[in-house]
Amino acid sequence: MQKSDEMSNLDETPARSRGRPRAFDREAALAQATRLFWIKGFEATSISDLTEAMGIGSPSLYAAFGSKEALYAEALRHYRDNNEALVWAGFFSAGAAREAVRSFLMDSAAALTGCVVDIPRGCMVALSSVGSEGHVELGELVRAARGVTLDRLKARLNQAISEGEIPVSTDVHALARFVQTVQNGMSILARDGATRGELEAVAELAMLGWDTRTGDAERRRG
Repeated sequence: MQKSDEMSNLDETPARSRGRPRAFDREAALAQATRLFWIKGFEATSISDLTEAMGIGSPSLYAAFGSKEALYAEALRHYRDNNEALVWAGFFSAGAAREAVRSFLMDSAAALTGCVVDIPRGCMVALSSVGSEGHVELGELVRAARGVTLDRLKARLNQAISEGEIPVSTDVHALARFVQTVQNGMSILARDGATRGELEAVAELAMLGWDTRTGDAERRRG
């Protein structure tokens, strides 16, 4: 008995394919890992913590990133690329060195306390202790990232000297370290729960020190 044409056509129709699984969103997974490292630190963050936060299995994690150490290195890059402007945009757009430094500290007060966007408190780089936990190469990456702040501050101060904005006698390294130290301290206090207003008050006091050291206090009175 021959099948009808309609039945034959049904037989020839391929079985309905299942929907494709969603593609792995590497950047989204990296963002989750960055947030976790930021909050807990490298050593306290386990692979199971990471896979749960990233929504992937450990084989997928190793396939995509290679190792926990390599993932942390990428997380540092992700942190820089996505959060740097929160504290540096005003610094780079400022016309004068004092304005640049004040913007850096005031913007830090806002960003470090999570008042600008939904991010953990404090600076992931400033708070990292990965180097002292026995991970030498990662520690060097963190140290280099911390060094960027000092380099940028020194470059802006040297520019201010060349433009006659601050005295030639200014100890550029010491003044840059002072600003960096204030900002790093603000990061620790933010992690401990200090408010934006408290850190802004610290920034304003730091600027009084700036004025005294650079002679801006006298110029501003004049």
